Amino acid sequence: MRPTDIVVTRQGARFLNRRLPCVIGRGGLTHDKHEGDGATPVGTHRIVGLLYRPDRLARPADWALPIGPSDLWSDDPKDPDHYNLMVRAPYARSHERLRRADPLYDTVLITDWNWPRAEAGRGSAIFIHQWRGPHRPTEGCIAFSRDDLRWLIPRIRLDTRVVIRD
Repeated sequence: MRPTDIVVTRQGARFLNRRLPCVIGRGGLTHDKHEGDGATPVGTHRIVGLLYRPDRLARPADWALPIGPSDLWSDDPKDPDHYNLMVRAPYARSHERLRRADPLYDTVLITDWNWPRAEAGRGSAIFIHQWRGPHRPTEGCIAFSRDDLRWLIPRIRLDTRVVIRD
């Protein structure tokens, strides 16, 4: 592992030799991820995108893309064309709204978990986003405090990986 890797365990994360509290999925860590299990998949993942709410904050990095009112994320494994991809409303199948009323998705780092060629049922997106609070698990994503996320994002490099260890 490299100092530029974001190393995530049940106890928290480490990045650039700094320890950061974080939370993982309510289902804990897993080597066998499935849609809806609430678990965070163990392994090494790349960061493939950054989304942000332009109505709430300034662009956090030059590679960040804005989240619009109709932006959604397909979590329907029965949709082979759109499963685990960003889609736009109207979208009749199962999805998650990216433009949320709460601040959890004000900034969203997208990992390459089950992407870009998603395998049905292996679980949709594993995002890195803002937490609800310490000790409050996610649905499988990795979440940090708002301040730690704001510190972390500008320091991410092209070779930064997310290494999830059990």
